[in-house]
Amino acid sequence: MYHQPVLLDETIEYLVTGKGTYIDGTLGGGGHSEKILETLEKKNWLEGSLVIGIDRDSDAIEAASQRLKKYKNFRAVRAKFSELTEHAKEKEVTGILLDLGISSHQIDEGARGFSFQKSATLDMRMNQSQALSAYQVVNDYSEADLAMVLWKYGEEKKSRLIAKRIAERRTTKPIETTEELASIVKTCVPHHEQVKALARVFQAIRIEVNDELGELKKALEHSVKLLQAGGRIAVISYHSLEDRIVKDFFREQSEDDWGFDRGLKGVPLKVPLRSRTIKLLTKKPIQPSEKEIEENSRARSAKLRVAEKL
Repeated sequence: MYHQPVLLDETIEYLVTGKGTYIDGTLGGGGHSEKILETLEKKNWLEGSLVIGIDRDSDAIEAASQRLKKYKNFRAVRAKFSELTEHAKEKEVTGILLDLGISSHQIDEGARGFSFQKSATLDMRMNQSQALSAYQVVNDYSEADLAMVLWKYGEEKKSRLIAKRIAERRTTKPIETTEELASIVKTCVPHHEQVKALARVFQAIRIEVNDELGELKKALEHSVKLLQAGGRIAVISYHSLEDRIVKDFFREQSEDDWGFDRGLKGVPLKVPLRSRTIKLLTKKPIQPSEKEIEENSRARSAKLRVAEKL
């Protein structure tokens, strides 16, 4: 079961502006792609249009391909953000969607090791063919590096203590399961804080394993280059680390760069070093309604930001 698409109507309203090529950069189960295709069809824009769904999870590619097999205008590609331009070679892209949330399928599929609520091997790889897994992060990273991961990507206050306890435990035997890891984290925090601490620790390790923030930065850079003038990029984020990257990138790209932050203050420039490339369509992020949150609790932290290529 893949997650119910979040902020679906709001996203489509901003994103689908006419006939063209659309990229769903985080395909998942294909919910957003399906709505894009349905909207194009409803407005008689489907003929001559193309929707490209990109995901590094082979399960997602298979599920979405099956779901959308009736559409000849849909193409699923297994790839990551840093390979976006290689698989979207169309000269002009009309819209790009990045829904950054981990899917319900990945959480609920116990064998993948994404959830602290299910006992499974320490994996957390979105692309199961890659070498680095949660097992290597937990068992092979130095105590200092592990503490850094938990603090940087999980903003976990007990990061040093948790890393110390992990390092102590693995001297006896490798930590192999989510259950073992969770039991260590629980010894470091009061009972009433355990669930949030576990969520932060598992998030941090997952981000490290999949280089999620690095891939997001690459996706944003590639997206702006791929979009045609008037094309739009919509990004749905679910935690502050992601949203901060999107917010800062959109702000930087929506302003002329006069080099003031590089010691060039006072230098008389006739033109900026870089002209702005986008305009913001959402000055503040769009968030789910109370009704949507009631129907889908995983939408609670979602934020949608949209920009248009100049």
